[in-house]
Amino acid sequence: MFLSSDDARTITERIIARSNADACVVRIDGGEDFSLRFARGGATTNLATSETSLRISSHIGGRVGSVTTTRLDDEALEAARARSEEIARMLPVDPDYVAPLGPQEYESSARYDDNASALRLDTLAAQAARVIDEGARVGVDTFGCASSARRFETLATSAGLFAYERRSEIDLSATARNKSDRWSGWAGAHEFFSARLDSESIARRACEKAAHDTEPVDLEPGDYTVILEPVAVAELAFWTLSAMDARAADEGRSFYARPGGGALIGEKLFDEKLTIRIDPADPLAPEAGVGWEGVPHRARAFIDKGVVSSLYRSRAWAQKTDAEAIPFARNFIMAGGDASLDDMIRSVKRGVLITRIWYENMVEPKSLLLTGLTRDGNFLIENGRVTAPVRNMRFNQRLGELFANIVALGPAERTWRAAGGGGAAAAPPMLVEKFHFSSKSSGV
Repeated sequence: MFLSSDDARTITERIIARSNADACVVRIDGGEDFSLRFARGGATTNLATSETSLRISSHIGGRVGSVTTTRLDDEALEAARARSEEIARMLPVDPDYVAPLGPQEYESSARYDDNASALRLDTLAAQAARVIDEGARVGVDTFGCASSARRFETLATSAGLFAYERRSEIDLSATARNKSDRWSGWAGAHEFFSARLDSESIARRACEKAAHDTEPVDLEPGDYTVILEPVAVAELAFWTLSAMDARAADEGRSFYARPGGGALIGEKLFDEKLTIRIDPADPLAPEAGVGWEGVPHRARAFIDKGVVSSLYRSRAWAQKTDAEAIPFARNFIMAGGDASLDDMIRSVKRGVLITRIWYENMVEPKSLLLTGLTRDGNFLIENGRVTAPVRNMRFNQRLGELFANIVALGPAERTWRAAGGGGAAAAPPMLVEKFHFSSKSSGV
């Protein structure tokens, strides 16, 4: 169910007016989702769902009891409110308790397509058809998923805060395999506005990468010069950014912890080419206006020309440390450079071009040691030319070292991102040296 701001406000005001708690917080999330999967020339499944979730949090004496329901009728909401108060009275006092926020000023974020019909299944079918047609033209098999949604989020408190945001999303992920099933290619994109999704470009890139009859090469594990395409860079940047928690740094549990105590804010830990920022007004990858706990998102750099300039900080930790609360960001922009992908390839004597990565896990947070696998399109570069496909590899890479030794960056572009459950990211292609492949993973 997709609620308007007025409908959401009516529901939250009714719940808060009936609350017997010291304070009350109501959060409503919901919307409509559509998806279509396709394989080898036709659709395999399609899905349309509509859902709403409402969470009531009652604050009593420094304790918070919460109940979530998917029903919005008066009887269910009243039962959930009463139960949340009952739970709060049974809990111990929370040592990290903070009272709910009052009214806030939020920046607007252009993330909603008013043409909701452009997000329906017929639009997704047309996007998938372009991939299928391109695969037939090139002579490769195509697989993938097209999905779309329009979502809303509401946060209201008894202290007077009411925040409502909506967003639309359309996403296309396309994988292609050659007829011998020995090689694959991939391309994809995520947009907030349906007209910006270039399915023809996605289809062309995925199919071109897959259309290789050459037997893939097995490389030995070791350190390699690599060129990471934007989608792979966005994944690595996300892991670097998501580790920037102020509490973990202040308590010495983080890569960003200062020896002896505190956080390494203001220190140059990365190459000066690295800047990662968020901005609700950014045209490529705008962040939401409303952040976690209702704290407003503001335009800010977390890493500015290699210098750590901000860390995420919950309201509880901000209260304890007398510092600014900064909400976690799902959408970000990594600044690019002026080197083209072709220029990077021409500059490499021997290396690997990586399309994307997946199945990443943080092995050691204090050193930002990340492991993962390449997927759907590695290529050997020799003497400035792409010469053969390369089978997949597992990597073990310290991200601090990776982003401290950037050789070149191309222009940033909006890209698809899997880590963190999706979201908008803008990232450039990146050339680095001594990227460590730890073992072979010969699947395609």
